[in-house]
Amino acid sequence: MFADALERAQKNLEEYESAIGAPEKTQRNLLHKLLEDYNETCYGARYGLEPSLSLEGYRKKAPVITYHNLRPLFEEIRHGDYSVLLKEEPITWVMTRGTTGENKIIPVTETHMDHLIRGGARAVLNTAFKRGGLDALMGGVLNLQFPSNTRVMRVGGEEWVFGFSSGTYARLNPMMAGLGLVPRQEEIDALETGLSIDDWEKRYEFIYQRARDENIVTIMGVAPVQTGFARYLKKTHGVNPRDIWDMKALYTTSVAKIHTKYKPMLQKMYGNVSVVEMYTATEGAFGQQMDDYPYWRPNFDLYLFEVETSKGIKMLSELKRGEWGRLIISTPILPRYKIGDLVEAMGKNYYRVFGRDKPRVVWEHRLYNMLFGWSN
Repeated sequence: MFADALERAQKNLEEYESAIGAPEKTQRNLLHKLLEDYNETCYGARYGLEPSLSLEGYRKKAPVITYHNLRPLFEEIRHGDYSVLLKEEPITWVMTRGTTGENKIIPVTETHMDHLIRGGARAVLNTAFKRGGLDALMGGVLNLQFPSNTRVMRVGGEEWVFGFSSGTYARLNPMMAGLGLVPRQEEIDALETGLSIDDWEKRYEFIYQRARDENIVTIMGVAPVQTGFARYLKKTHGVNPRDIWDMKALYTTSVAKIHTKYKPMLQKMYGNVSVVEMYTATEGAFGQQMDDYPYWRPNFDLYLFEVETSKGIKMLSELKRGEWGRLIISTPILPRYKIGDLVEAMGKNYYRVFGRDKPRVVWEHRLYNMLFGWSN
């Protein structure tokens, strides 16, 4: 069994490395597969998304969409007609944290989960296989994920319990690259907590009591939650996480400036460990840091990446160093979806998300580049 798992892990990394080495070819091949799936939906039929389309044809026929455009289709899916947008019936629903406004609620399919698992495991596997950290696979993952059972809605005439994407993904995939979650997501959900300060502290205390005697080797999740947990331990119990566990690596996601803002804080709290950035969201596991450069590299074999720049829409892999724009992704469930993130190319297929698509963030970035950086 271990040999089979090791072989699958190595194959996953090999697929990633092959894609990074030939992004244009990989993206063309992926587009064909996506179009085969889209073609089996009403959405694909409406826009003529046939497998024979070239990238240029795909752009001409499929509009760039946002969550606002998808809400009516998601309502139809909730009422039982998943084929309006999806090739597969949803296995669950998830919602975002609502950091930019209302919570987005999207369906999850088996293929979507497969991509999340494969993409999400790559940073962990790479750290273990390529960066001398095999100890990072010999213990547990501290589970600081959000609850997955906060709401109820009717889907196809039945009541479905659902919650935040991070908790739901943790519940559906309790073993990340062979590492088990401590505590299990079902234990977190059993607390029946929300997002108030009292709720967070209740979860933090439970996690501390449940995991303090366990061999925790890593933590994975949202950077502000990771720092929030550490502050709670210091305030309530007078200890830092580094005093309790000998962690090997931290996998940190969901915010900009992880290496400049959060890494110093996290290493002070958790010890002198590697801080590995992952670019994940409710909509997918899009990329991860794979070496000492403080940038992420895309999963070109799992998602199609376009960028809306000042000079038109380009493929992400076409961007020159310093070019930036609004990221557009195509996934098994989202064709040409503007996710709301601003991405910048750092050269040689390294990238960074420097913020959400807000006027202030764009203005600050333009000003910074004008004063200190490149002019694109």
